[in-house]
Amino acid sequence: MKDKKNKKSVWKFPRKIFLVFFLPIMVLLFGQLCYLSLSKKVYGIDMDEFAASRNTTSGILKANRGNIYDYNGGILAQNVSSYTVIAYLDESRTTDPDNPMHVVDLKKTAKAIAEVLDKDENELYSKLEEYKDYYQVELVHNISEIQKEAIENLNLDGIDFVERQKRYYPNGNFASYVIGYAKSYERQDNDKTVYEIEGELGIEAKYDDLLKGKDGYLSYQRDRNGYKIPDTKEIRIEPTDGVDIYLTLDSNIQRFIETAVKTTSSQYEPEWMMLTVMNAKTGDILGTSSYPSFDPNILDIESYESPLVSYVYEPGSTMKTYTYMCAIEKGTYDGSATYESGRIDIEGTPIYDWNNVGWGTVTFDKGYEYSSNVAIANILDRFINRDDLKNCLDSYGFGSLTNIELSMEMLGDISFKYPIEVAAAGFGQGITTTAIQHLRALTMITNDGRMLSPHIVDKIIDPNTNKIIYESKREQSEQIVSVSTVNKIKELMYNTVNGNDDGTTGTAYKTDSITVMGKTGTAQIYDNETGAYLKDSNGYIYSFSGIFPAEDPEYIIYAAIKKPNIGRSSILADAVKNVIDSIVKYKNIRHENNTDSKKIILENYQNQEVKDVESILKTKGLNVVVIGDGKIVTSQYPQKDETLLAGDEVFLITNGNMNVMPDITGWSKKSVVFLCNHLDVACKLNGYGYVTKQSIKKDTKLENNMTLEVTFEDKKVLLNKEENENVKEKE
Repeated sequence: MKDKKNKKSVWKFPRKIFLVFFLPIMVLLFGQLCYLSLSKKVYGIDMDEFAASRNTTSGILKANRGNIYDYNGGILAQNVSSYTVIAYLDESRTTDPDNPMHVVDLKKTAKAIAEVLDKDENELYSKLEEYKDYYQVELVHNISEIQKEAIENLNLDGIDFVERQKRYYPNGNFASYVIGYAKSYERQDNDKTVYEIEGELGIEAKYDDLLKGKDGYLSYQRDRNGYKIPDTKEIRIEPTDGVDIYLTLDSNIQRFIETAVKTTSSQYEPEWMMLTVMNAKTGDILGTSSYPSFDPNILDIESYESPLVSYVYEPGSTMKTYTYMCAIEKGTYDGSATYESGRIDIEGTPIYDWNNVGWGTVTFDKGYEYSSNVAIANILDRFINRDDLKNCLDSYGFGSLTNIELSMEMLGDISFKYPIEVAAAGFGQGITTTAIQHLRALTMITNDGRMLSPHIVDKIIDPNTNKIIYESKREQSEQIVSVSTVNKIKELMYNTVNGNDDGTTGTAYKTDSITVMGKTGTAQIYDNETGAYLKDSNGYIYSFSGIFPAEDPEYIIYAAIKKPNIGRSSILADAVKNVIDSIVKYKNIRHENNTDSKKIILENYQNQEVKDVESILKTKGLNVVVIGDGKIVTSQYPQKDETLLAGDEVFLITNGNMNVMPDITGWSKKSVVFLCNHLDVACKLNGYGYVTKQSIKKDTKLENNMTLEVTFEDKKVLLNKEENENVKEKE
């Protein structure tokens, strides 16, 4: 009995422990199992999402950034692959000693890579040594495909590559402020590093959202080895590649400009310089360059402001064109009226002409040709007032945005109030403008008084659909000034470049290849620190507004240079003329009223009989003008080896003394001036374009003291007259 009692007492203790401890644990575990099995969320975690994420991989499908092209499809900006050299340093990567998967010899590896990439061997070795306890290190960034292949051929242990995209500009320092630049950045997206290219200047910045496109997305189920599980759901959103942008730039014209700016800036060392060419018929920018500039591949950039649209400065005498235009359009201007040049006082403040002494009593027409400040002050006293000038400058687009497709465009400031400020504004001091505003305003002169909107983007194409989503169109304003006003301004601008007076300011811009008309400018530079204009001999901004060919404008050219090392207004002339001459040759432009495009190279006809030479030249389609009644040619113009086209004039000077007046209808001003000079006849030239009237009739014997008065009219007027005459003949 005693033994049985003892046995029973032994088992009571374990049973109690089981009931007190293990049974609650079992109940708790069963409850937890039910919670995990039946609940959608466990401790706030969605179990379906958690399970899926453990087996799901996702990533971004990168969109390709769009390209930038010139007008003819030449590539200006594109994405290219670049590579980062990765060095694996963790020994645990190597499982087979005969096939190392990490960098075994740091010094040997650094030396081999340095030789291929032309890098500092010690610098690479130091980096490997510094990170030798890390799993890996990015050793070198941004190497090319060729450099990558060269390193691969070395068969180095533990070296790998990561491919990335970067922006590349094949022409380097070329239209840099137009194209701009885009930089590569890396950012963290949750636990992943994402690489992006962002536009920061020029077209790259203006159209960044369109150029970079829209990234896609990929998500799928994977097995434990990382492979996609067959027949499982995949989410795939394809990327949308960025647009391709075609600019209005002509790369050949752009190269002419780049060369001219580089040559001039290296010679005269200015603070800055700019030169732009625009299509006079459409407003398209064909080329533009500036100094200093930069190479977007290396970003050696000094200024982030585009000289074409962001530089604001006092323009100087190029503004006289618009003051004259305002007075002519009002109808009060009298170009033959005179004023006393040299100096004028306005409420006690003197205004001087640029030579300080003037040219005595001169006409207002000559005042433009001589770039007279005193002429402007008199115009604002006798022909127009402050409100007239302000309204005109507003309507000509100064003080307002052109809305060209470039970022950071500035307004300038054309506010003026007091009489001295009004006079100064009339000749371009005390107000500020931009280069693009000048180019836009000049289109009034090339489009019969209507202003064109400037463009730098020709079209935008969506490569995903191959459709044009934007195309620039010729945008023309309402009539701002009359055709007669424009023709008078053309006459004044023509005389400024092609005149023969001592005071004529634009003769340095005259070129043999084409007839140019234009206006020079010299502006004092205001110093904000001293509150006064600079007194230095080179403390000026020199500029030139030009149009060519003068007879039928196709191109507008605007150039400006600040503080060159030589204080002379004509220092821009070589750059401008070189660009003009290059464009004339490139486009095969002729400035005469030709009817045939066949080239004719002149021979030397000196000492030959007039009748024989005349017959030869007429057979070639040239207009022959014989000066004198002799039978032998003593000289000719143009000279031997000059290239002409059918319809051009050839002057044959003979050994005779008696001269008669030829029929000069349809001649250009250049030919008429040559004729007058060689006949010793005084000329009075009226209007602009080609000859429609001559005061001395054909075949009239020329005598001493005779004056030839010639009326010129625009080429369009001539063509309309010819069409009307043809209609009358048919009737």
